Amino acid sequence: MQQRSETRKTEINASSMADIAFLLLIFFLVITTIDSDKGLTVRLPVMPDGPAIEADVNKRNVLNILVNSKDALMLNNQPIKQSELRALATTFITNPLQESNKPLSPQKAIISLKNDEGTTYQMYLTVHNEIKAVYNQLWNSAAQKQYGQNYDRLNNKQRAEVKALYPYRISEAEPDAE
Repeated sequence: MQQRSETRKTEINASSMADIAFLLLIFFLVITTIDSDKGLTVRLPVMPDGPAIEADVNKRNVLNILVNSKDALMLNNQPIKQSELRALATTFITNPLQESNKPLSPQKAIISLKNDEGTTYQMYLTVHNEIKAVYNQLWNSAAQKQYGQNYDRLNNKQRAEVKALYPYRISEAEPDAE
């Protein structure tokens, strides 16, 4: 008797592997969330029906902040460092020494922010964050004084009362034409 020396190779049928890989790819694409930039949450005022009305605002109530194309800050036409902005804005809004060039009350304080076209987005956000931090600090201290707790723990009515003491009034304008 003669022996057959036939070797059998075992193979795995991989024809459906491509289908499975494709289905997994689609599955992960569908369930993956993609973060998107949300931007700044700024509520724009309602546009008036008629022609624009010029508001007569006392100059002592307005803190002018200008960010130039080199990301340098000017506060009421005086150059300042970025690290000084928060303290100067707080002093302007609260006016603890009742100075004649600052608002009589925090309710009248307006911060006017002007950015040059060359201002970087990072600097724009930094200045906005500093201004927002000033108001957050003022709201928190008023909440502690009135209610004995942090602002974020107050109910909506209490928050409205605290915000009425320090209303967030910021005006964004185009730089003056030269």
